[in-house]
Amino acid sequence: MSLYTIETYGELEPHLSQEWIQTNGLGSFAMSTVVGCNTRRYHGLLCAAIMPPVGRIMALNRMAESVRLDQSDTTHELSVNVFRDNVFPRGERYLRRFEIGDVITWDYEIEGVRLKKELHLFWKRDVVAIRYTIEPNGRHVELDLRPFVSLRDFHSLRHKDQSRFEVHSEKHLAIVTDEHSSQKVEIRSDKCDFAEQYDWWYGHKYPIETERGLDDTEDLFTPGGFYFATKETQTVTLWASMQPIESIDWNAEIDRRRSATKPKSATQSKVIERLFHSANDFVVDRKSPDGSPGVTVIAGYPWFADWGRDTMISLPGLFLTTGRFKEAGQVLCTFAKYVSEGMIPNRFDDYSNEPHYNTVDASLWFIHAAYEFLRLAKDQKMFDTTLLPACRAIVEGYRKGTRFHIKMDERDGLITQGDPTTQLTWMDAKDGDVVFTPRQGKAVEINALWYNALMLMGEKDLAAKVKASFAKAFWISPFRGLCDVVNDNWRDMSIRPNQIFAISLPHCALSHDQQSAVVEVVRRELLTPFGLRTLAASDPKFCAKYRGNQFERDRAYHNGTIWPWLIGPFLEAYLRVFDRSPEAMQQCRAWLKPLIDSMSEHGCIGSISECYEADPPHRPVGTPAQAWSVAEALRLAVELNM
Repeated sequence: MSLYTIETYGELEPHLSQEWIQTNGLGSFAMSTVVGCNTRRYHGLLCAAIMPPVGRIMALNRMAESVRLDQSDTTHELSVNVFRDNVFPRGERYLRRFEIGDVITWDYEIEGVRLKKELHLFWKRDVVAIRYTIEPNGRHVELDLRPFVSLRDFHSLRHKDQSRFEVHSEKHLAIVTDEHSSQKVEIRSDKCDFAEQYDWWYGHKYPIETERGLDDTEDLFTPGGFYFATKETQTVTLWASMQPIESIDWNAEIDRRRSATKPKSATQSKVIERLFHSANDFVVDRKSPDGSPGVTVIAGYPWFADWGRDTMISLPGLFLTTGRFKEAGQVLCTFAKYVSEGMIPNRFDDYSNEPHYNTVDASLWFIHAAYEFLRLAKDQKMFDTTLLPACRAIVEGYRKGTRFHIKMDERDGLITQGDPTTQLTWMDAKDGDVVFTPRQGKAVEINALWYNALMLMGEKDLAAKVKASFAKAFWISPFRGLCDVVNDNWRDMSIRPNQIFAISLPHCALSHDQQSAVVEVVRRELLTPFGLRTLAASDPKFCAKYRGNQFERDRAYHNGTIWPWLIGPFLEAYLRVFDRSPEAMQQCRAWLKPLIDSMSEHGCIGSISECYEADPPHRPVGTPAQAWSVAEALRLAVELNM
């Protein structure tokens, strides 16, 4: 099954900028670029989550592949690497085609000899297998395969002067152990002979880290090479793991992946099939804090773990749209068990599993997700016994007051939160003491979620009070829409996308005319082909580019940068004000199409980025594969019958 095919024509660009990822349902991944050049510290062929879905170790960084024909002295190298001063070798000249499907595939041609390389990260196993099929076409072909390893935390970088590796080898096996951490990786082949030849390659440079103002250079260790020669069509396989594994069954493992990740319906369009495939990347195993089996949502690859807010926003698209009702219930029940003072955790500690509570919106998104679960999964028993009590506890906690000054204002029924030092909403960018998007007070999307929660739960009297207060507090004019945040002493009238949630959620506190005005303001000021800008371009704080060091990127993060996930609530709001007419449906398909098309053109092929730069050409930035970006695109694509 091929979902994406790229004809490369032996060219370096744009394929050096196109990434791919394959995941295994545990939080582990393999990731690099179309031409096989690692341009991030997070690129590698096996990044294993040793405490699923966290504790990620970069075990196998890359393979150096070289081919000799007819015993000549000329070596044809298939690899591509960026070093301090140059790009070497230039294996892209032999690359003809790249494909993403059940496996990642590269097709090479060298003087009439064809070589197919396939990579498969096994489903629910931390094993990566790389298979080479050689078609000699009458030539004598020698294949030399050299694994490069770092065995480091995936956030860090490896340098020779701080490293000491031990190597154990046998005929078809090499085991590399880091003497400092005792982490090890085994690389084994079914046919290739291994010969020890220790070496360090210095100065691998990662251009994306350079652009992000981070350390960008790494040394990599190779224990030697796997060698194979043939005059006939042959297939040889290498596999790597951080645990001992004697042999593999390639076809059986492919069948396991297909069985676990195939869409529920065989009649889906190519668009939905691709989005389903991407959605699988983010749903991973994680034991609940009590030790019971469970699932969670990876917020984004390669560097995010799981977060409460991201999980609740993503849940309708990743689980309910795809019919994964049992897993959706597991996720919701886990968070329901840990409601504390009216709050769900925003994350569980990677090591202790202790819950952390530090967000105002995650709990309100939980209520929305719980009622969507009831509507679509129709599991009344689970809802009544576990989810509804949690929802009630959240509403009660917000009414009485909870952590971080989160409390209902008795005067108007609206929720206020935070202080100048806190970051409790999704627009949470801070560097040192500088808060780039201060939102303490009454935030518009928090109170839209609050009103929606009260209506869902039948709190009619309080909901009526909030409805009467909402427009009075937030409404500016038909030409500006809603305030972003209000306080006793000021109103933030920045044009931001948070106002769209007042219309997109199932229950809305605004009149139809006000709803239409907000949708038009957001369309006019914030809509782009890849989602909504986080700030109108006319605002003095607007940042057109998202690049530079941490401070510069954090400043731009919510001050103009486009977030694709916001296309979901925008289209939902547009459909609402135009009564889901055929014309509105068609317009929404046209608005969603560029984002879906981007999955096969740039960024991470087969996924959707966290962000895009605010100004054209809207370069993808942030995490290359983001859960809520995919979830909202999938949810709307299904609703729009794309």
